[in-house]
Amino acid sequence: MDWQTWHAQYDRPGSYMAQRLEAVRTQIGTSLDSSPPGPLRVVSLCAGQGRDLLPVLADHPRRDDVRALLVELDPRNAAYAEKTARSAGLDQTKVVRGDASLTDVYRGMVPADLVLVCGVFGNISDEDIERTVDSCARLCRTGGTVVWTRHRGAPDRVPLICEWFETRGFARQWLSGPAAEFGVGTHRFMGETQPLVPGMSMFTFTGYDTLRRSSAATDDA
Repeated sequence: MDWQTWHAQYDRPGSYMAQRLEAVRTQIGTSLDSSPPGPLRVVSLCAGQGRDLLPVLADHPRRDDVRALLVELDPRNAAYAEKTARSAGLDQTKVVRGDASLTDVYRGMVPADLVLVCGVFGNISDEDIERTVDSCARLCRTGGTVVWTRHRGAPDRVPLICEWFETRGFARQWLSGPAAEFGVGTHRFMGETQPLVPGMSMFTFTGYDTLRRSSAATDDA
């Protein structure tokens, strides 16, 4: 998968991806609006080109309160995000080219006020989704927010992901409607933040196409 070319889907007005992006941006803005006064920390897993967070942050009244960490493995997408952040004067935003599944990359930035897990759950196994949801209780401070996405294609895992969050002390704040092609959810962590486990891998990024082919092969067996 050429992940830089993949981002071009966001540029098609009215497309599924453009609508999802707008929903995510709205939820990011709502989270920042409702955050307590003082410094804020934001982390973004598999951040891509930062198209969800960076435009919102650039125009938000709380921009100078926010320290942000974007983690992205693809070098071209990471470079794009870095250029966007610098052009917007987001000097407290750091873009790291690295493996977003590894807990060590988030040291010093968690627990965070806002955790973005967008474009992840559709590209990893169910077991890894649950493991990542569990890890969100270590990445997110008490009262902090997780914004996440998952496609609505079969099997629709959005209800199950909500259940996994909610059995781990997260309260649902918003969920896109079932008629939408995309799933965007916002959950607030009401539990007690657990220590980050060093040296842990939260997931293996398999890719949507690979998962779909694997599922089709299993169905045909």
